[in-house]
Amino acid sequence: MINLMAEICPTCGLPKDLCVCQEIVKEEQRIKVRVERRKWHKEVTVIEGINEKEVNLHELSTKLKNKCACGGTAKNGRIELQGDHKEDVKGFLVQLGFPDHNIDVQ
Repeated sequence: MINLMAEICPTCGLPKDLCVCQEIVKEEQRIKVRVERRKWHKEVTVIEGINEKEVNLHELSTKLKNKCACGGTAKNGRIELQGDHKEDVKGFLVQLGFPDHNIDVQ
């Protein structure tokens, strides 16, 4: 028997293929991208302000590390990438659907 009922999103009540919850979550976040100098003058790009409960930080950090061809980690609610990748990170986050005006590069 074919199931004709589409899955319904529990948050917005729309069918899963029309759900806009993820887009709303991305619109509400204020993301800060900055570079810190660490021991031995190493630069680290830090991305903060992404809600861990709504976005999988480990999955996002893996995508960013692949995009920037660098090492890094996701811990304590922030993503750290080895090296200065401010502009690359901002462009990639915009591609993923985060609004440009909500990303502050310092």
